[in-house]
Amino acid sequence: MKNLRILEASESGHGILVEADAGWVSPKDSRNEKMLREAKDMDYRNPFEFYAVLQKYDTPNRNGRTYPERILKREAENYKKAIDKGLSTSELNHPESSLIDLDRVAHLITEIWWEGNILMGKLKLLTSPGFHERGIVSTKGDQAANLMRQGVTMGVSSRGVGSLKKVGERNEVQDDFELICFDLVSSPSTPGAYVFKDVADREQYQESIVEKPAVDDKIQRLKQLIILGHKDNVGESELDTFQDLSVYGIIAQIVSAKKWGK
Repeated sequence: MKNLRILEASESGHGILVEADAGWVSPKDSRNEKMLREAKDMDYRNPFEFYAVLQKYDTPNRNGRTYPERILKREAENYKKAIDKGLSTSELNHPESSLIDLDRVAHLITEIWWEGNILMGKLKLLTSPGFHERGIVSTKGDQAANLMRQGVTMGVSSRGVGSLKKVGERNEVQDDFELICFDLVSSPSTPGAYVFKDVADREQYQESIVEKPAVDDKIQRLKQLIILGHKDNVGESELDTFQDLSVYGIIAQIVSAKKWGK
């Protein structure tokens, strides 16, 4: 696996699949205010735990990918075995690797379950006694906890290895997919994934990518072609992409002026 690379948005093939739009953790959100207040008084002997939306099946994400129900449910069952064995560690930020680096581990997934097509989970930050007693940051778990206390919004992002096949406008995850972990990141990717202290306080989470992926795909494609210098792998030139974005802009203006009609 060491030769695998992270596949970019809208790119097909085999490699590391990073979904940074799983959701986010906003300290300013009402769901997290209670958690942050309690965190200040937490004893290191008590777990620093949160609830989170981890992934969704049959829901297109901002990377232009869809995880079929059968595949994601299969991987969730496999991940439960890792939880039972204490192997469900995850990192702070995504490394460009399919391996989990113990020096970067920040949290442990302790429980997962399904709510409709949404994979929910409970995670425990691996904080140190020094952080709770004196505010000393010495581990990745300490860093994550300290960032949240300082008001930084954090995301939950899945990492796995597998293949993507173009199906219509999107890439569909194939049967060889293997789920690795759920990392904490700075910019979120599976729509509507949140982290909160009390599962009873969770409000109805909403999809955050309605009619947005098409525009996002175009922007990501331009990034690959112009900034990163990657080859075109979807048969669409820079000019075609710019023209599509221009059309989206015109449509947005018409809708904003309330002239689109029914």
